[in-house]
Amino acid sequence: MRLVVKIGTSTLAHATGRLNIRRVDELCRVLSDLKNCGHEVILVSSGAIGMGVGKLGLKERPSDIPTKQAAAAVGQCELMYTYDRLFEEYHHTVAQILLTGSDLRHEDRYHNFQNTMRRLLELDVLPVINENDTIATDEIKVGDNDTLSAMVAVSVRADRLILLSDIDGLFTTDPHKDPTAKLIPEVYEITPQMTALAGGEGSSLGTGGMRTKLQAAEICMESGCEMVILNGANPTLLYQLFDGASVGTRFIPSKGKEQE
Repeated sequence: MRLVVKIGTSTLAHATGRLNIRRVDELCRVLSDLKNCGHEVILVSSGAIGMGVGKLGLKERPSDIPTKQAAAAVGQCELMYTYDRLFEEYHHTVAQILLTGSDLRHEDRYHNFQNTMRRLLELDVLPVINENDTIATDEIKVGDNDTLSAMVAVSVRADRLILLSDIDGLFTTDPHKDPTAKLIPEVYEITPQMTALAGGEGSSLGTGGMRTKLQAAEICMESGCEMVILNGANPTLLYQLFDGASVGTRFIPSKGKEQE
């Protein structure tokens, strides 16, 4: 199975912006094990700006573009150093790919990206993808890594996109406000009610939220790719997912429903 796994800033880092070492170490171990099982793994990782904020000692995520881009430049180095070191322990080679929205919209660059990804996977490399926040402006940004990961999943014809978030999945109401909220295990259609419930953005360090996850689900489902939201606080949930357990929320395209 070809997998795209996306990890968000709020899962990757502590509230300080500093790396959550134990969690990232466990994530790399589990992803390495999935590769050892024969799966192809592509990692879309947020965290460059958040980690740059921590490394630069800034008190909060910057609001101006130059400081965001400076933080991204600093944080991306630390991010890739960490992934290279941790995956190397399990004998897996990583590659860094930084994208902007225009790379995915420009026909020649898009095909070059697809060709590079195909060859990296043939060489048994684990690609690590992030938006190129150091040069991206509003005109060329994808906007958030939930959407980026969905676009990557579609472009590489992935079987499944897994979003590792700071929530267990999609709920009937906001679980932060309603203790009776129930987890929705499977979704076959994104309804207007779901979109309305999704609300606004996520954490102060990140850019996403449930709204962007539903947008990502729509992109995937329209292309026949399953998407899953799992709580990234426990990377071993990936094992349970592949063992067939009901964890998180699965967004299943219509052809998947017919097959079941």
